[in-house]
Amino acid sequence: MRQITACLAISVCLALLPAVGYAKGCLKGAAVGGVVGHVAGHHAVLGATAGCVIEHHREKVKDKAARQNAQAQNGTAANDAAHRGDRNDAK
Repeated sequence: MRQITACLAISVCLALLPAVGYAKGCLKGAAVGGVVGHVAGHHAVLGATAGCVIEHHREKVKDKAARQNAQAQNGTAANDAAHRGDRNDAK
């Protein structure tokens, strides 16, 4: 009976997975944290929670840096075009 319940719980979680697509990095962090928590003293749930939070934060930082890098590159290209006299005005 436990195996059926566990299988059903996992199936429901996997079915709801597309709904939590915004939780970037959480699954990888939860998997690693769960394993580490289990090995460190049977605290798999606590480890999975901490792993999810940490990895989600890392992904947010990485996305923010990528966005800033893209804006910096676009701003540089716009400044270069303005200094060359290139204009996007319709003539």
